[in-house]
Amino acid sequence: MHLLRTGDEVGAREALDKSFEDDPFDIVTYNLLQMMDQLSEFETFEQGDLIVRIHPDEAPALKEYVLETAQEALDELTVRYGMTVQAPILVEIFPRHDDFAVRTLGLPGMLGALGACFGNVVTLDSPRARPPGDFNWLSTLWHEMAHVVTLQMSNQRLPRWLSEGISTYEEKRKHVAWGRDAVVDFAIALNEGSVLSIQDLNSGFARPEIISLTYFQASILVEHLIETHGMPAMREILLAYGEGLETDEVLARVGLDYESLQASFDKAVEEDFGDLRLALETPEEDIPSEGPERLEVLRSLAVAHGGNFHVQVALGEAALEDGANEEARKALERAASLVPMATGFDSPRGLLARIAQDEGDRGRALRELEMLLEYDETSIDAVRLYASLAEEAGDQFRLGKAYERLIEIDPFDPIAHQVLGRMALRDGRAALATRELTVALSLDPVDRVAAHTDLAESLLLSENFAEAKSQAMAALEIAPSYERAQELLLTIIETEP
Repeated sequence: MHLLRTGDEVGAREALDKSFEDDPFDIVTYNLLQMMDQLSEFETFEQGDLIVRIHPDEAPALKEYVLETAQEALDELTVRYGMTVQAPILVEIFPRHDDFAVRTLGLPGMLGALGACFGNVVTLDSPRARPPGDFNWLSTLWHEMAHVVTLQMSNQRLPRWLSEGISTYEEKRKHVAWGRDAVVDFAIALNEGSVLSIQDLNSGFARPEIISLTYFQASILVEHLIETHGMPAMREILLAYGEGLETDEVLARVGLDYESLQASFDKAVEEDFGDLRLALETPEEDIPSEGPERLEVLRSLAVAHGGNFHVQVALGEAALEDGANEEARKALERAASLVPMATGFDSPRGLLARIAQDEGDRGRALRELEMLLEYDETSIDAVRLYASLAEEAGDQFRLGKAYERLIEIDPFDPIAHQVLGRMALRDGRAALATRELTVALSLDPVDRVAAHTDLAESLLLSENFAEAKSQAMAALEIAPSYERAQELLLTIIETEP
């Protein structure tokens, strides 16, 4: 298992074969050998600092995104943290979650985990390992590549809170929506007094019921450290852990101790989350969820608790069920102003978007969805509605944004790649068009004739005449009378040197 975690899979296989000879009934040995049998069928891609292994059914759709995103993360983060990565970095992506879990720990399970990093080895779930909308696979990949940097800098010695805190913080720095989905839960935890102290923060990672909250708290602690003391101090902290120092010694190196850090952190949290925390307090009165008097009771509560998110949302939902759209809209607008980072398709912004859609106000619906997706990285229903409304409006900019986000959630939807490829083709971006249209074709689109022809056009644009001709011919083999492919083939023949 240690050889697997250092990327020596040949040595790991030899050791496992010997283990199996000694005890063919050991479950971990059996699991690892079975996983490695499947891993041997993966396709391997080497580029830059990376060796990437992907299941052959998924490689056409994922490989370019993995290579591009992982290398971009390494390039950006090594400069930011002032280090040189020890390459190569092995990245393996598993279409079955239990295979990822076995690759990581030898046993299935790890239900809350999406990825793992051992310094030079990164393993993670494929987007197909979970239902679409369950997670954002590109933000997960970025998170794990940040681990590569911090684990190598600290000689694998930094504590879990700092490792996960930096990775989650770097997600948020890269894209606004990444790493922000626990803001509301954190504010509620503040109200309940269940936020862990800095000294106890590591314990949260061993408690499944609060692990997501612990990731977020660690990220805002890292953000506080960097904003207050700067990146040089963070780099010094990582290097100090690499020397084998304990946390109190590490903090002293940058002029801190637990008490002073806790005090400054608590003050920053109250400044940043104080208003949000108040808006999310649970009112003393019960909020009715049903009954004939529900709407009237909620109207009365909403007057008494104008600044309470829960009451305003409940009133908005009840009014919407009663067909009182204008009343629902006002209540949901108040709720959204109180907690703008509420996520989910049934959040105030999601409901406001659907009210606007039902009333034919496409522009309002698009704006509400944009504000929702600024904070929500995984709401696939919201993204699909955003794409549909943008297409109806003929808004190419928003349509492109929608399908780029959709690929972060479900890269196996051929329509997203087709649309982005055709947009790139119209703009003359030949390389991007070819990439997206090649992926679309690999995902078996409904109209393969058009897909082959689109790809032929992009290849002609980049003057790859032989491949362009091949794709045009493939379209005509399916539909010999397809005029666009016929005309394109003639153009290729006339243009080819």
